[in-house]
Parts: sequence; C-alpha cells; structure tokens
Amino acid sequence: MGDFLKTIVEHVAGVVEASQRDMPLAQMRDLAEAPRTTRNFSDALSKAPVAIIAEVKRASPSKGDLAPDLDAAEMAQTYEEGGAAALSVLTEARYFKGTLKDLKAARAATPLPVLRKEFIIDPYQIYEAAAAGADAVLLIARILEKEKLSEFLSLVQELNMDSLVEIFDEKDAEKIAPFAPELVGINNRNLKSFETDTTRASRIARVLPAETQVVAASGIARADDIRRHLDSGISCFLVGESLVRAKNPAMRLRQFIAAGERS
Repeated sequence: MGDFLKTIVEHVAGVVEASQRDMPLAQMRDLAEAPRTTRNFSDALSKAPVAIIAEVKRASPSKGDLAPDLDAAEMAQTYEEGGAAALSVLTEARYFKGTLKDLKAARAATPLPVLRKEFIIDPYQIYEAAAAGADAVLLIARILEKEKLSEFLSLVQELNMDSLVEIFDEKDAEKIAPFAPELVGINNRNLKSFETDTTRASRIARVLPAETQVVAASGIARADDIRRHLDSGISCFLVGESLVRAKNPAMRLRQFIAAGERS
C-alpha cells in the first residue's frame, strides 16, 4: 500500500471533519466532560505477571478480513474469560472495519478497561473517545508533532483517561522523552511498509527509562513470542490478529498467560 500511515492520516482527517459537521466540537466536549466512572487501564496492566491487552479487530489493511462477523460484546466476554487484563477496540472504519459502537458494546459487556485504538490526529477524537466510554486512548508518536503530543497527553489526563503512547524506533523514543509517558507501546510492525520484526520491541525498550511500562504490539502469535519478550523485561502485550483468528480465543489467551508462569 506504499506509505499506509500517510494514506490513513489523510483519510482520518476527512472523517473527523465530517464528524464535526454532524456533532460540533462544543457539543462533543460537553458529552466527554460529563461525570463518569473510568477504569484504570495502567493499573490493570501492572497487576499480572503477563498482561494481555486483547484486541477487538475485524480486519487489517495488510491481511484483509480477519473476523468480519465478530460481535464486539461476545468477543470482549471471551477475552475476559481467557484472563485478558484489558481490551483494545479498533474504531477505524475503512481499513479495520471498526466503530465506536464496538467500543461501547465491549465496555458494557465486561468490567475490563478499554483502549480506543485509533489514528488520533485531532482533539475531537479524544473527546469522542471519552464520550464513548473509553478508559484509554492510543497516541501514535510517528503521526504527531511534539506540540500536538503534549497537547493530547494533557487533554487525555484532564478527561481522566490513560494514554498508551506508541513508538516504532529510536527517533520516536527521543520524541516522547520530554513527556516521560508511563505507558509506551512499541510496535513490532512498521506501519509504513507492514513489515513485522518481533525482536524490535525488546531492542527499542532498552532506550526507554527503566520505570516505563512497555507494551509489545504486533506479531505476538505463539507462547514463544511471549517468553522471548519476558526475557527482555517486557510483560505487557497487545494482541489482536492471533486472537480473533483463533478457534478458541479464550484458550489462546490462557496459553499466552501460562507461558509467563513457566518462564
């Protein structure tokens, strides 16, 4: 697909513009700022020897349909049964076939904290996430300038949510360093080319402060992948494709968690 990140950022900009025509920013902000109870995403990840953020994901631009008929609420309950620490819900519609309705359904179905996984480029999307009930949002360093990242981190905190800041390489690590985010996701997949290297998270984690809670994302498909990351000090994982494609996602989750118990 060439540079997917550029393609999707351009698409998402148009989606945000259309969304604001349907519901102006001031109205969305009012909904986001209404009193609500959030679930602590960061704490949920710190309580288990192996913490899995299990993802509700119907499709991907590189693999096409993964689970087109997936029911977000049912999958969320299956993930809870399997021992997931938290949920991630893709809400991008064109390439991943997700919606904010999926996020609402998943959160209503379980007590687990829920991350909105989206290509966030505008404050409107953060207000939108809070209004939909998200407990955390993904912020991708590669698509945000430092000023925007700073603004978004502050806004997320104001709305009583957590941020999972995603990086890919040392340049991204340098960009986020002034903000010292508590939660950093390292994507093993290059979103420009879709090449996946499951050793990347372990390498990049070495340049982050020791107190950073690191989440390895993409390419986690086997118990050996879990053990290899644990050996490098990473105990949190965001897993999507291998779960939604599994015949028994709850069993696959338990296998991942057990891999840590035997390491």
